[in-house]
Amino acid sequence: MHELKETKSWIAGVQWFFFIFANIVIIPITVGEAFGLAQHEIVPLLQLSFIVTGLACLAQAIIGHRRPILEGQSGLWWGIFLTLVVTTSAQGMPLEVLGGSLALGVIISGIITILIGITGIGPMIARLFNPGVMGVFMFLLGLTLIQIFLKGMLGIPFGKAADSATIDLPVAGIAIFIALLVIVISIKSPARIRSYALLIGIILGWILYTIIFGTDPNPSKEVATFKLFPFGSLTWDVGVVVTAVLAGLLNISNTFGSLKGTDAMFQTTTTKKDYLSSFSITGIATVAAGFFGLVPYAPFVSSIGFLRQTNIFDRLPFIIGSFLFFIMGVIQPVGAFFSTLPLSIGSAVLFVAYLQLFNSSMEFFKGVLFNTLNVYRSAIPLFVGTIIMAFPASYFESIPAFIRPFMSNGLLVGIILALVLENILNWDRVGATIKDYQQMTKEIGK
Repeated sequence: MHELKETKSWIAGVQWFFFIFANIVIIPITVGEAFGLAQHEIVPLLQLSFIVTGLACLAQAIIGHRRPILEGQSGLWWGIFLTLVVTTSAQGMPLEVLGGSLALGVIISGIITILIGITGIGPMIARLFNPGVMGVFMFLLGLTLIQIFLKGMLGIPFGKAADSATIDLPVAGIAIFIALLVIVISIKSPARIRSYALLIGIILGWILYTIIFGTDPNPSKEVATFKLFPFGSLTWDVGVVVTAVLAGLLNISNTFGSLKGTDAMFQTTTTKKDYLSSFSITGIATVAAGFFGLVPYAPFVSSIGFLRQTNIFDRLPFIIGSFLFFIMGVIQPVGAFFSTLPLSIGSAVLFVAYLQLFNSSMEFFKGVLFNTLNVYRSAIPLFVGTIIMAFPASYFESIPAFIRPFMSNGLLVGIILALVLENILNWDRVGATIKDYQQMTKEIGK
């Protein structure tokens, strides 16, 4: 109770609130735009995102893994939603069919995640996600999300409209300035100021954007109404559903990445009970996401970067920030106000925060001994996944429809390749071969 009265706990809680807010607010807006929803149809998605996210964070902090780790709408899923809109639309699939099939796949994925938690097989699955797999996952996830944030910074819309869009130079100028400002504060400022770099960036960026561009003079007067399956009624497209289920299985890597990645910070080791409770809460939130048209949930690996940047490891500020976020969703005028955050400013701040995924990727790769013989274990999934991300949707039209949504997603393909390669061959033995050869040649030389 004493800590609850301390000012620093509330200041840190407000920063957690803005970090959660900046991570979440962009997701329903971009997905709603991609699916062609009107502004008054996007507002309910925002409010539900705030409510479900706040409750999920509180549940994880109090009865779940009990760590200050953002439980939010997964970046892996977010990238898949936006990628599928682009690729399937280019291939002629109606958005209603995509939306309904995605909702079905998300619900199935949520149920599977709950079963993983209840059955206690999480630690068994965790063995598959060794440092090589996690390094590839972190790197490709970073590429996927940085691409999204860079689009937002440059004023490029999401969905089909992006095909004919151009860079909005004034918007891009402000966003790049804010990103550079946050980086400078993070590097050059004293530790007590550095901890609030993201918060400073959001507030200053929002004010600067409003001064230059003003606010919407004709905001929507329509009342936001909640409805089930806003992107389309449940339907079955085998390619989309299978891709969604695969994405759900791979999404559990977020849990492994965030919990394993914070073990050293909290000087503890993730237990079987931690996995059980964490997966169960994530699964319940994901099932709810399927019904309400939200991007599914997972512990955010980006929380590692936030914790490192702020050096705030206490659970109380996280609980305060999560509760404030939940309240914002319940009180509609508050949620409506914060939904006016410019996408470019939120993208700029998150662009900086997610650059830390590169560091997380390198930390995992430190656990891998590379040489000229075993470098393929990571080079193949990294390069193939990255190149697929750059391919236009038209390249995949010759691939059968049932597998096309999966094959056109570089993030999923890269992670699958990493899982297969890392677990079918003992690469450390391959690495030992070259060491033995080098030792033998040294001895011959003598």
